[in-house]
Amino acid sequence: MKNLIFGLAASLALTCAAAPRWSVEKAKAWGAANPWWCGVNYIPANAINYTAMWDKTSFSPDVIRKELKLMTGIGMNCVRFVMQYKVYEDDPAYFIKTLDTFLALCDEAKVKAMPIFFDDCAFGANTDPVIGRQPEPLEGWYAWAWSPSPGHTMVIDEREHPKLEKYVKEVIMRFKDDKRIFLWDLYNEPANGRLGRRAFPLLRKTFAWAREVDPSQPLSSGIWNGNKELDAILLDNSDIVTFHCYADEKKTAAQIKELVARAGGRPVICTEWMNRTRKSTVAGCLKLFADAGVGCLAWGLVNGKTQTHLRWGHRPENLPYTGPWQHDFYRGDFTPYDPVEIDLYKATIQRVQRGAK
Repeated sequence: MKNLIFGLAASLALTCAAAPRWSVEKAKAWGAANPWWCGVNYIPANAINYTAMWDKTSFSPDVIRKELKLMTGIGMNCVRFVMQYKVYEDDPAYFIKTLDTFLALCDEAKVKAMPIFFDDCAFGANTDPVIGRQPEPLEGWYAWAWSPSPGHTMVIDEREHPKLEKYVKEVIMRFKDDKRIFLWDLYNEPANGRLGRRAFPLLRKTFAWAREVDPSQPLSSGIWNGNKELDAILLDNSDIVTFHCYADEKKTAAQIKELVARAGGRPVICTEWMNRTRKSTVAGCLKLFADAGVGCLAWGLVNGKTQTHLRWGHRPENLPYTGPWQHDFYRGDFTPYDPVEIDLYKATIQRVQRGAK
């Protein structure tokens, strides 16, 4: 009877009118009540893609626990990560339990979570994920086996979207008031991977589905490629303005200034940055984010199977790679790639914290 009552309540909640986008005043209040968000886009070093991070064959809480402790030592306070629809589709109860386990590990490390439902990025030959044991790395190929979520076929085929609606609503309903989650990032880089405007229907629907659940956490999807039509959808629907920036110091400063102005008082977070090969560096850009009060999440923590120390588009025929690491802060043995960067992070975070007191 208890489960029946809960199910009826959940059903009623999902069929009521969608909540509106947060007002500027509500978004400002959220920003004032929260810290300066500073962290990483996280994937375990032993996962070649986000399917492997969540799959029954390879979910690794012990690895995750050890890696997240590195962030505690720096003072970082948040992680962003992609959830994999196909793992949910295979076993919804397992996926939700596993997500809860991951959030508990985040809480243990004193970092808040920013889950992502969908991701259109693809760096290898495959654009549709498959559950189970994932391929091993192909040495020298950047993000060889990266797996989008839910996969490009489901993004394009709107007949499949009711399945995705169930996923979005069930996950948000379960965690809609969970303090371990500070923001829902609904869709990473929509229209990437040659999808273009074919991703727009799912993007719009995902915002609508999330609004129907009306979580206590804000909703967002980040500006990333300068497409005016896409930017308008993202800005018009996001409670908190988020964006990606892999540019040098001068261009990063200009983008921060532009988006703070366009946000109209809403908090702003850069949810992807740091590309050493493009001069998006800790030494050049971290202070810009801190001084502007703009949150920032660099790409990568511990270098591993994704091989994201390589440049975008790097292929085996170009080995050996002798350039600077593109992403990631730590080697597999947990020694820093550049200890100076770690010290800069610690000093910057401490400076911001002192200023907030």
